Amino acid sequence: MYTQGLDSLGKDCLRDEAQDIGRLEQRFQARIDAEEKIEPKGWMPEAYRRTLIRQISQHAHSEIVGMLPEGNWITRAPSLLRKSILIAKVQDEGGHGAYLYSAAETLGVSRDELIGQLLEGKAKYSSIFNYPTPTWADIGAIGWLVDGAAIMNQIPLCRCSYGPYARAMVRICKEESFHQRQGYEIMLRLSRGTPPQKEMAQQALNRWWWPSLMMFGPSDAESKHSAQSMRWKIKRFSNDELRQKFVDFTVPQAEFLGLAVPDPALSWDEAAQHYRFGAIDWSEFEQVLKGHGPCNRERLEARRRAHDEGRWVRDAAVAHASKQAAKEKSRAA
Repeated sequence: MYTQGLDSLGKDCLRDEAQDIGRLEQRFQARIDAEEKIEPKGWMPEAYRRTLIRQISQHAHSEIVGMLPEGNWITRAPSLLRKSILIAKVQDEGGHGAYLYSAAETLGVSRDELIGQLLEGKAKYSSIFNYPTPTWADIGAIGWLVDGAAIMNQIPLCRCSYGPYARAMVRICKEESFHQRQGYEIMLRLSRGTPPQKEMAQQALNRWWWPSLMMFGPSDAESKHSAQSMRWKIKRFSNDELRQKFVDFTVPQAEFLGLAVPDPALSWDEAAQHYRFGAIDWSEFEQVLKGHGPCNRERLEARRRAHDEGRWVRDAAVAHASKQAAKEKSRAA
């Protein structure tokens, strides 16, 4: 999927680069402005490539680490049906990580390098996956809120200027939409259940509301990368715009569930046709990003353990590939 519509600039591009990097950058930006897709073999500014590697790798890491908060509920889900649904969801998240690592590899970075950065604690991933899931309702809240916030972020990425990333996001968004509906259905069942079940749903909403708002990243005034990413059309909306859309979309859903959003400052602004919400505690966000969240160490230790325990599978795959290559070579001889 990553070889379709390759850039046709070819060798002329290399000569131009040596002669006039400024002209190349102008041509590149003109292609972006014309809504053309940038492909792996086409010329791109080094800063554009680095920005994509940073964003796509963080996205891939988040999908992989995101399997962990839900994975430990597979054996404890309340029914066989719920177990099978949750298994399918966790498998989807692993697949999303694989698609995204593949997209990143088209930029000249190896998957092993990216995974190594994650395991060494050098790479970032979404801060929200460093929170615990103490009850079954947290699985519902993750689907409803976390995957809901992810969809707000990711649907515009289907129109990202970099072709491999945009194409990978089409399937990911379809699957994430299912995850969001599945989570909301869990919350609906709990909120329509017994008083203790509804309280469990309310407490899960309380735990995940603010971290979900933080998922969109710092406010526009504090974001280091947003302006340039939007100019390159890697992003289509600012952090604050996406956060506002999420609040406007989600608050009516909470009201339908009969649950209270844990924000005393929340109110409807009739003139602006938006919900106004309280201040986000960005100090918490920064602490979690720095590795001091409730489950940072636990998440990385789990990934390192899984990587070590899966080494034999990787070794077997390499040995099999070598064996097949030797057979092909002997046949050719």
